[in-house]
Amino acid sequence: MIDHSTVDRIIDAADIVEVVQDFVPLKKRGVNYLGLCPFHNEKTPSFTVSPSKGIFKCFGCGKAGNSVNFIMEHERLTYPEALRFLASKYHIDIVEKEMTPEEGAKQNERESMMVLSSFASRYFQENLFQGEEGMAVGLSYFKERGFRQDTLKKFEIGYCTDKRDAFTQAALKAGYDKEYLVKTGLSIDNENGLFDRFRGRVMFPIHSLSGQILGFGGRVLKKETKTAKYLNSPESEIYHKSRILYGIYQARKAISQFEKCYLVEGYTDVMSLHEAGIENVVASSGTSLTQEQVRLIKRFTPNITILYDGDAAGIKASIRGIDIILEEGLNVKIVLLPEGEDPDSFSKKRSNEDFTSYLKSNEVDFIKFKTNLLLKDSGNDPHEKANVIKEIVRSIAVIPETIPRTIYIKECCLLLDIPEDILYTEVNKLRKQKVFLERNKYPDPKDLPVIPPEVKKEFVAHEDTLPSEREIIRLLLKYSAKEYQRITHKEEGSEESISVADHIVTEIVSDELNFENPDYRRIFDEFRFAHEQGSIVEELFFVRHGDPGISRISADLLSDSESLSRIWVTKQTYVETEETKLLHIVDDVILKFKADKINDKIKEVMEELKAAVNAGDQEKIVLLQRKDHELKQVKKIISKKLGDRILL
Repeated sequence: MIDHSTVDRIIDAADIVEVVQDFVPLKKRGVNYLGLCPFHNEKTPSFTVSPSKGIFKCFGCGKAGNSVNFIMEHERLTYPEALRFLASKYHIDIVEKEMTPEEGAKQNERESMMVLSSFASRYFQENLFQGEEGMAVGLSYFKERGFRQDTLKKFEIGYCTDKRDAFTQAALKAGYDKEYLVKTGLSIDNENGLFDRFRGRVMFPIHSLSGQILGFGGRVLKKETKTAKYLNSPESEIYHKSRILYGIYQARKAISQFEKCYLVEGYTDVMSLHEAGIENVVASSGTSLTQEQVRLIKRFTPNITILYDGDAAGIKASIRGIDIILEEGLNVKIVLLPEGEDPDSFSKKRSNEDFTSYLKSNEVDFIKFKTNLLLKDSGNDPHEKANVIKEIVRSIAVIPETIPRTIYIKECCLLLDIPEDILYTEVNKLRKQKVFLERNKYPDPKDLPVIPPEVKKEFVAHEDTLPSEREIIRLLLKYSAKEYQRITHKEEGSEESISVADHIVTEIVSDELNFENPDYRRIFDEFRFAHEQGSIVEELFFVRHGDPGISRISADLLSDSESLSRIWVTKQTYVETEETKLLHIVDDVILKFKADKINDKIKEVMEELKAAVNAGDQEKIVLLQRKDHELKQVKKIISKKLGDRILL
């Protein structure tokens, strides 16, 4: 467990803008920063970061929180894991208390697998650079291929010895659990016992955006072996090959800087381009390009250039990836390398300047590339040419934006000598079919969202039934220290300032009211305790709270969807804001909160009255009817104070 003082140091050091910018390109907008949300697919930025409050908020999907919440959500880490991640980033030493057996048993499975993967990477690297077999087999292989040692270390390349269970035994000896060796796929368990999955292979660690090792790719070096040339870690709790790109950790800053991402096929292609001075490059890790991978690139740039080697069969097999990129609204270009060359081999035959120049001068848009590629096989056959046109029209039809789609239609008309109206008709027909299918398809049961019972209860029962609870807490978080009222004591010749928090707490406590939402209740209790002690709650106390749920709620409630335009501020024009109407708003919300509680009480009384009528208890019936009448009279008074508003 991490002690409270260390947690405070981590949260103090973790600048929200620095933390988020490692994963999301941000642009300054007034006092805040804006970017595309990493938690849902969006075209218009709605993800806002407030450095003054230390929070982020997406006004598209609703995600909000502080720097720790962001790391938890983005990297799918537990609260302690996220704290350790940030401690490492800001070079803060963590001295943990000794855990009880029960606490140790609760260690997250994901964390255990991450730690094991990190150990494995260090073990494989040591084998490559210091082990006799690793240096003789693995290191010499990379030297023959012309790779520098600094590149191997940059990508943390390693080697797994050819011995059946060398790594497995080393991991078990170091105290790692057999269960996680199997779950990560580093070891295989069969009737003959545990053995190494990657034995006799050079190892390519696959990193997350933050640099954590999720899995491995291994290349066998023995030519006579019948096993697969490349082998990847199996799908696991931490590794999903369709969601990650090889090299994204090393490339993310360069992609943002150059506003372009080069997409290649293999691990060594990525490494070779880095050696050629091109760092904004990733690979799809031996899998067909997926929507999740394209969206990962989209966070950093809208521009993708695919590098294809001269293998026509390989190009046709992977050409579907172009449509996936277009469907996400990105700009895609293609560079076709000379026949027999791949990015690795070709970059080594040219100087860095010549290679970069070749990429720039040979970039073509997908229309020209697809047309040239498909027409080669069609010859003069009209039927085949019609199929080529249909194939290209299908690609144009998936483009979501009207203007780019129109431009590509015009270009296609010129290249294929087809009347423009025919292409428009075909594209529109395909788009209508797509819309129809999407509207009328039945979701697979496994694709339906599963809402945990406790989450459903919290956000439906509490948020929908009693919105006034949320408003009370929002006002406390945002304006607790603001002056609600100033009272002059003429006899004593003194003045007393009543804060918003003092007034709200006094009103609610005096009527013995409480909150149904447990998180809101905890927040209110902190304000009540401060009120009783004559102290104040620090402005960002709840944003920095040790409970991730509390900090998320606080960040959400403190986020403003709208801020005053600088035009009005600079011209010193008076614009009525929430703060200028605070006195009225606070009174209004307190009355609504009380009305909601009275409504709840009336419902309880009516339930008791039904039971009393059924039981024939006349004395209780009279008592409850009187109570119901009193409650409704109070409700009328509140309604009058609210301007004769109807209170449901």
